[in-house]
Amino acid sequence: MRRRVTNAALVSVGAVLLASAAVAVAMPAGAAAAGCSVKYSVSSQWQGGFGANVTITNLGDAVTSWTLTWNYNAGQTVTQAWNTTLTQSGTTVTAKNVSYNGAIPTNGTVSFGFNGSWTGSNPDPSTFTLNGVGCTGGTEPTPPPTDPPPTTPPPNGPADITVNSATRYQTVDGFGAAQSIWGSAWSTTDTQTLVGMGANQLGLSIVRTGLSPESSEWATHVNSLKTAKSYGSNVKILASPWTAPAAWKTNNSRVNGGKLKTDYYDDYANHLNSYVQYMRGQGVPIDVTSVQNEPDWHPDYDSMDWSGTELRTFVRDQGTKVQNTKLMVAEAVNMNYGYTDPTLNDATARNNIGYVGGHLYGTEESGRLRPYSLAEQHNKPVWMTEWNLHAADGGGSNIWGNPANAAVWNETLDDIMRTVHKSMEANWNAYIWWYGKRYYSFIGDGESAFGTVAGAPLKRGYAFSQYAKYVRPGYQRVALTKSSKASPLEVTAYQGDGKITLVILNRSNSAVNNAVIQAPQNVSRAEHYLTSQNANAASQPTSVNGGQATINVGARSISTLVFTL
Repeated sequence: MRRRVTNAALVSVGAVLLASAAVAVAMPAGAAAAGCSVKYSVSSQWQGGFGANVTITNLGDAVTSWTLTWNYNAGQTVTQAWNTTLTQSGTTVTAKNVSYNGAIPTNGTVSFGFNGSWTGSNPDPSTFTLNGVGCTGGTEPTPPPTDPPPTTPPPNGPADITVNSATRYQTVDGFGAAQSIWGSAWSTTDTQTLVGMGANQLGLSIVRTGLSPESSEWATHVNSLKTAKSYGSNVKILASPWTAPAAWKTNNSRVNGGKLKTDYYDDYANHLNSYVQYMRGQGVPIDVTSVQNEPDWHPDYDSMDWSGTELRTFVRDQGTKVQNTKLMVAEAVNMNYGYTDPTLNDATARNNIGYVGGHLYGTEESGRLRPYSLAEQHNKPVWMTEWNLHAADGGGSNIWGNPANAAVWNETLDDIMRTVHKSMEANWNAYIWWYGKRYYSFIGDGESAFGTVAGAPLKRGYAFSQYAKYVRPGYQRVALTKSSKASPLEVTAYQGDGKITLVILNRSNSAVNNAVIQAPQNVSRAEHYLTSQNANAASQPTSVNGGQATINVGARSISTLVFTL
């Protein structure tokens, strides 16, 4: 049953859920907690949830900051707080003063409150510690549970989605697509459509480009990459090599796999570095350089085989030779940890890389569309750097030029956009689609057999822009809760640049109308954009009241709500 938020809960949200272990903050010199008292009272309680208020008295004049800790023993979990920063680790809860509380008042009394959930029963805590010193505590009688939950609404009505920006997850590096690896470059107009932030532009913030084994081919994409950097907003470039020069490989060929000979490891490092420095000289900084595209796949086109230990050895011994960029390991076909764990487990190799990469082919089926704990442990951002799906071709080749084709839309929403959502929930930092310009991708390539117009945005591009254009590099994913009314919706929320952005997938066949979205504070503006089978990133009406917006989420749609704080 969904927790209801009390009026006070919306005054100021400061909760940080399930964070690091509670640590008592030392008192300032000369300060004392002696004589302090805590009054803990449960203001309301319902099946599975409760709201509580806490007052600390006799803090003392010398106390300029305070930390209060207590323990729960009945499965209680703090879910939202106000006038404090609240963290929980296991059974231990820690409350700290926050900047907006200002100085401790002369009467030495402060108050805060929070909501929580529980299982079994909800006994009150009996002991409290203030700044590491025991503090007398008292609890007021807990009211009996009410069912249904309390009906007192927040100031503007009950929320269906409540954003908790105090609980933060990964930082987003961006959303992108690849240039043609072997074909011609994007035109200036193509590039502007893909990375631009204007109307009918898609806002990509990562461009993936191929690192050819032949230096004579490096100039092909210079102009489009320069355009991406200058015209886009904080666009990153990822360079991925498919193979080393043929003469350095065991099969003496660019194609059909083959390994890099160990006595050419230093040459390959210098080759990667030469590319980075060439592009840098052309005005194109290469932010990330992969060691290898799909080291676990040896098709009859450019490719090269590596094992995980070979990749570890290469980046450990040669990685520092590649300058002015950050290395990535290793873009395995299905995020296979066997190709990245050896590097992450070797301190020297690990220090020589900046990113972990992998592709989405079979990743979900193998159970790896989830947080990569070893990468998180070592603070290495995880990028999904390639996926390509156009099974809807079976519906006829000319379907891609029809913006309202059901097969195209169903595949876009149920497969592609769903995996973007799951990647974000998995704490991955970037999602990069295959070619940005292709008949089944973001802008058309003009092939007559497929019915697309060269350079024109496609349905898939508009859908992807619901993330790319509004969740910008540096935004951080934050927590949220949903009501039963919002349960069909798949939602992630992000904060950055003075905005809170929610991306909402509704893959059900029913609209969710008059959905109330609660921000953690009052907002100055709310914008709502929606892509569906019959709409392309179309502006939608929304009403704003304080910290809430009310929107209609169409059936079978993806939409973005942007709060300006």
